[in-house]
Amino acid sequence: MRTLIAAVLLVFAAACGQPGAPKFQLTDVTGASFGKSLALTDHNGKPRTLDDFKGKIVVIFFGFTQCPDVCPATLAEMGKVVTELGADGNKVQVLFVSVDPERDTADLLRQYTTAFHPSFLGLRGDMDATKVAAKEFKVIFQKSPLKTGGYSVDHSAGTFILDQNGQLRLFAQYGAGAPAFLADIKTLLAQGA
Repeated sequence: MRTLIAAVLLVFAAACGQPGAPKFQLTDVTGASFGKSLALTDHNGKPRTLDDFKGKIVVIFFGFTQCPDVCPATLAEMGKVVTELGADGNKVQVLFVSVDPERDTADLLRQYTTAFHPSFLGLRGDMDATKVAAKEFKVIFQKSPLKTGGYSVDHSAGTFILDQNGQLRLFAQYGAGAPAFLADIKTLLAQGA
């Protein structure tokens, strides 16, 4: 697992340091060869691709609604960021991609994501579509049995940010903090103005 994480971070680092690039607080992955497509269904039953969100900054996080800590903390942080952006918050779309399609129904995703901000969208698909989406963003996940019965889902905890043209630009490790997200999203918004 650590080897895979190290390899992914090396890929991210390789995209950094391009001449004339803006200085970001999060990891600049401009030019990365992944994170180019996503085809799932939103919590309202509408099929979605990344093209649907062109013109907006897109923030993507993979998780599941029964996640005890990382997922709600990340979504709460993004809710704060979108709120702090004021009117520019309308230029940002947060997508929460479920890695637990077995339990995360459309209704549950709608209740969960909109509890953090009314504009957030939950995306889901069957397990095959979920695996394709995760592979495209180099996200790993797997079921993990609980001693008390049932299961949890271990998953990568990074956040991906695409610019208004649908290009993957930034990666944030869990715990990056709302101020870093806010500053870098403002930078991307200014670039697209």
